[in-house]
Amino acid sequence: MTLPPMPTPAGYPSMRSAGGAIRTLLITGVSRGLGKALALELAKRGHYIIGCARSQDKLNAFQTELASSTNPPSENKHLLMSVDVSLNSSVEEFARAVMEKKGVPDIIVNCAGTINRNNKLWEVPAEEFDSVIDTNLKGTANVLRHFIPLMLEKKQGVIVNMSSGWGRSGAAQVAPYCASKWAIEGLTASVAKELPPGMAAVALNPGVIYTDMLQSCFGNSASLYQTPESWAPKAANMILNLTMADNGASLSV
Repeated sequence: MTLPPMPTPAGYPSMRSAGGAIRTLLITGVSRGLGKALALELAKRGHYIIGCARSQDKLNAFQTELASSTNPPSENKHLLMSVDVSLNSSVEEFARAVMEKKGVPDIIVNCAGTINRNNKLWEVPAEEFDSVIDTNLKGTANVLRHFIPLMLEKKQGVIVNMSSGWGRSGAAQVAPYCASKWAIEGLTASVAKELPPGMAAVALNPGVIYTDMLQSCFGNSASLYQTPESWAPKAANMILNLTMADNGASLSV
């Protein structure tokens, strides 16, 4: 699977990398876990990162790390913003800023996510259930609501909605999380049928990765699994090589 060359974003020099044409990728949840590791890996390859997360303090620390990982090193190559994806108004403002400063992204990766504390469904507080659905499902929908129309004008673009093995099977103690990821699978499959030729939306199961979320579920045994840093190169290769032929697919790294 090889993407055709995409236009270089306005204001950027024409560049090439080992992965092909330089692309602009919007990644949510870049301050930690999979989103952070993926952003750093892509920046290292010379791609442009538009990232968001809720914590401004974490974004400030990540800005320095991202700049040093960028090839070639640069302080101003990327755009990071504090955004709460669960709030439609926050994402709307984010989309407006992205268009003003960077233009339409070539690829969107909806990575922002959270999980409930291990508990039987009837013992999960309503507020905690809402938080999982608001971030994992509504957050993804908010991003699609505001960025798909921008991509439609270009008639090209790839959307990657982060799913899970628990979006394709059930597990005790994490029913809210499973529900949110099953919903991501259905949302992605449906949106894929609404996109025009030239675009693609896929649901991507990252696999079992040692993150804060996994540690919440598995405790100390979470450390037996691969780290986000070892996962990121494989995920980056897959994401950069997605094409319209993958539209609607449920994939796994």
